[in-house]
Amino acid sequence: MSRLQPLALDQLTEGQLAVLNAINGGPRGGGAPIGLVGPFGVWVRAPRVGMAIQALGGAARFDTAIAEDVKEVAICVVGAHHQAKFEFAAHARLARAAGVDASAIDDIREGRDPDLHGAQSVAWSVATELMDSHRLTHATYTQAISQWGEEGLIELVSVVGYYCLVSLTLNAFNVPVLDNMEDPFPDAS
Repeated sequence: MSRLQPLALDQLTEGQLAVLNAINGGPRGGGAPIGLVGPFGVWVRAPRVGMAIQALGGAARFDTAIAEDVKEVAICVVGAHHQAKFEFAAHARLARAAGVDASAIDDIREGRDPDLHGAQSVAWSVATELMDSHRLTHATYTQAISQWGEEGLIELVSVVGYYCLVSLTLNAFNVPVLDNMEDPFPDAS
């Protein structure tokens, strides 16, 4: 159960409504309003940081040269590491839609090494090393630079960092999965 009481649209301040409008007007929903769900229902309550965070998320998720499947592998690693229920449930769906093998997503959720290849494998290594040791080995750094170049690796590390913020937000406020989502970590409180 969420630690935050639900908000109604008519309860939002001007600043909160501006954040929600920026979220809904951006690329996230493909034209459909996102609403006050997931981390957005938290950030809209703190408009000064909420506006900046939603803008960072829009850039990290939709304005990079990194392929969708690659980003989704990294996002799933972060969500699994933090056992962020909403994040992992939402992005496991997106990862499958982007072409990530369902068994690899299950392996990531369970903390097993997934059978990934190419750029997906490098993304898993980058995200896993950042989550586990907070650094990249020379070998992984070299692979990532070879795969995406300096700018691409900066973008991928930014995706990982942004989704750490998402995960911590979801976990701090016990943001639940939606009714149409399966809880990926039912034993986590």
